[in-house]
Amino acid sequence: MGYGFGSFEPLCRTVPSYPHCNLFLRQLNSDAPETLREPSLDVAGVGVNPQCAILRVGDGRLGNIGNIIACGLSFFVVLALILRASRRKAAVGLVEFRLFLSMYALSLIFQILTTGSFLRQTSTALVVLTAIHMGIVAALGWALVANGLVSLQWVEDGTISSLAPFWGLTVAFFIATLYISLDTALGWTSAFGPSNPPIAQKNIPLFVLTSIWPGVAAVAYLIIMMVVILRILRERRPVGFYISAFLLFAVAQVIYFVVSRYICTASNAKVDGSLIATVLETGSIVMLFVGWKSITEESWEEPWYSN
Repeated sequence: MGYGFGSFEPLCRTVPSYPHCNLFLRQLNSDAPETLREPSLDVAGVGVNPQCAILRVGDGRLGNIGNIIACGLSFFVVLALILRASRRKAAVGLVEFRLFLSMYALSLIFQILTTGSFLRQTSTALVVLTAIHMGIVAALGWALVANGLVSLQWVEDGTISSLAPFWGLTVAFFIATLYISLDTALGWTSAFGPSNPPIAQKNIPLFVLTSIWPGVAAVAYLIIMMVVILRILRERRPVGFYISAFLLFAVAQVIYFVVSRYICTASNAKVDGSLIATVLETGSIVMLFVGWKSITEESWEEPWYSN
């Protein structure tokens, strides 16, 4: 049964390791406990009535080890990129790009916490961590678009004229999504509280900010960078880096949302597509770094982009 646009029900049922589901399980557990399946919440993986979910292992404190390892390794890869970027003191958009990388690294930490089954489902701690994670996801979309706009050099990068809108909208996206997420899980108000029926897990603002907006941001960033590279720099070599980054991101989403449950089933719920998706998304970030580095090389002769 479909519940229309903004419903997380099909995603929480068919996509393993989908952290958004942590925000709905609490209200379902209190309002309609019959909708929950065994195993109990003490050992359950991420999802609501999931077709396949990775359970906690060992003494019941850890699950989804494959994605935890992928996130951990990706975190150190991104740290290395930040250090390499920091050496390029005069590169255009250095401050803004480094902030974007830092936000992505932070999102990896929260991905571990919200999908690794460290905390009991429906616990307040898991809800708060998931809400912060959702806020970072939404803010990361704006940070990406902002980096593209900085490349247009409408304002001087690294100055208050550039950083004020960067931080202002980043914080706005974060706070708005954080509040909506917390209200969804804790039912502070009727605006974002339990959907009707609760099993629909419907929240249009949350769906747009965390599931639609990141994809829109990726497309917008690609378009901006194509304008910068082809119309302003009049170069072709960096195009391949940015297209590769976009394709890696797109393939990661396909694997995560479409293929993940088949991987979970085939592996008897040992791993799912989140592991592969995390690796591909980090590969996308690496390609963005390579692309950024290529358009800020000191060999550029254009004064518009000179170091």
